[in-house]
Amino acid sequence: MGKWQKHLACKECGSSDANTLYEDGSHWCYSCHTYTPRDKEEKGDNNSMSTSIASSVRGQFEQTSLKYVTDLKLSALTDRGITLETCKKYGVKISTNDDGEITHHQYPYYDKHNSLVAYKIREVATKNFRTSGEWHVTGLFGQHLFNSSAKFVTVCEGELDAMAAHQMLGNYPVVSIRNGAGSALKDCKRSLQFLDSFDNVVLCFDSDDVGRKAAQEVADLFSPGKCHILTTALKDPCDYLVQRKTKDFVSEWFNNKKKYAPDGIICITDMWDTLTQREEIISVDYPWSATQRLTYGMRIGELCTFAAGTGAGKSTTVRELAYHILMKSPYNIGMLFLEESVKRTGLALLGIHANKPMHLPTCEYTQEEFKEAFDAVSMDRRVFLFDHFGSWGIDQLLSRVRFMAKGMDCKFIFLDHISIIVSSQEFGDERRAIDEVMTKLRMLVQELNIHLGIVTHLKRVANGGHEEGHHVSLSHLRGSQGIAQLSDMVLGLERDSQNADELIRNTTLVRVLKNRFSGDTGPASYLRYDRKTGRQTELDPAELEEEEEEGNEDTDTNSEMFNNIMEN
Repeated sequence: MGKWQKHLACKECGSSDANTLYEDGSHWCYSCHTYTPRDKEEKGDNNSMSTSIASSVRGQFEQTSLKYVTDLKLSALTDRGITLETCKKYGVKISTNDDGEITHHQYPYYDKHNSLVAYKIREVATKNFRTSGEWHVTGLFGQHLFNSSAKFVTVCEGELDAMAAHQMLGNYPVVSIRNGAGSALKDCKRSLQFLDSFDNVVLCFDSDDVGRKAAQEVADLFSPGKCHILTTALKDPCDYLVQRKTKDFVSEWFNNKKKYAPDGIICITDMWDTLTQREEIISVDYPWSATQRLTYGMRIGELCTFAAGTGAGKSTTVRELAYHILMKSPYNIGMLFLEESVKRTGLALLGIHANKPMHLPTCEYTQEEFKEAFDAVSMDRRVFLFDHFGSWGIDQLLSRVRFMAKGMDCKFIFLDHISIIVSSQEFGDERRAIDEVMTKLRMLVQELNIHLGIVTHLKRVANGGHEEGHHVSLSHLRGSQGIAQLSDMVLGLERDSQNADELIRNTTLVRVLKNRFSGDTGPASYLRYDRKTGRQTELDPAELEEEEEEGNEDTDTNSEMFNNIMEN
């Protein structure tokens, strides 16, 4: 590529000066990250070459030494109208040549613990930049300076724009994404917990097509009404400061920031294309064939409730599903198990892979077995657990679910269990509390488009308890009818945990109590728990019949239990 020659407008994104021409005739846009080879019409659009060159270009500006920059000092950026006070606050320094001309800007970057971990050096003449330090753990520029005591936080597209906006707005918090509009979504995801701690988020990106697109993508990270997109007459805050139009910028900030809300009202007359196009539903099959036949799988956008009595193996069943999704799909998984530590959950997942109950102190396994299981379960950083040490409330818990979905891209999230959420709060009336929690969870599923699996306990019933294998019905769910009404799928787990027969004692019936997707309900799969492996596996009806013929039919409970699947 060689040396850069000049900056041009970009035809792809509309940026006025981010497209750089190099001496070999190629172009690279630092706004939309588009590479254009020399004589494109003659050579054709070679995607592999473009990707290779683009990676090479990006590599020139990352993780390089900054020793060539000397005599860094605090100074006002007079060409930008940025005062010394603003530079001191953000910690921005400059380097000059022998003629006193500013040659470089140095921007400090901090991690989530507010520790200085990296710098970005920007060459004023070329607009090229390099980084040093632990760039991969940095947050937004200026993030360390502010907290949620303010109601608004403004996010800009560049460091200079953030400094200019803060200076014009006074003490309002202003931060910047790290590397232009192309990194906006990724950078804001990384700092989602920080941004979401403010009541309002204002996006002040460049007023070009790329900036507007990036603003809409970032706005979708937040709950409806929380995010505002600022519409400005000039391109960016620096333009206002240079042209001494501070009052215009402040006026537009207060009057032209509109709450972002996607359109939602559609006339059915205009829906021909939508209705005729077959929708691809993101779904993962259940690992149990009988349950899969009734339910058609676990779908994104649904809330599934697992209901059972105490000790019926709810957590074991949910962990099996989480492991199955990990192995059989590309989707990330979030697990909030409130009755056990993250270590207990982690060891149980490893044990499922190793076919050994590694969480038990009597379980024997080699270091090689443990390492192989850990590598398999932790591959690609796809499983995220909730370390719930300390006190927490329902709103804090919901924010963790939102962070798992938005920040960690988890499509399948499991919450075990809803009963402990209610009991840990001072709601007063349990029925009203459960309805309130379920309503919030239902809204969260719709907002985030995730599959949320929740576990709930059952209320006590007459004529035998659920711990002795009593049939589960929707009327047995705790609270009023909030759980049954707001769930898309309800699966009851029935196990006679006190039966003298070990086979019966370790067999669970999965009963589909509600199925909004297809309407199919009834007894589904029988799952056998193996104490040696710590695993649940589905039994074939033929196996049940064979066990019955071998003598298990001598008790009424056993006969009733096994006959259910033979008849259904």
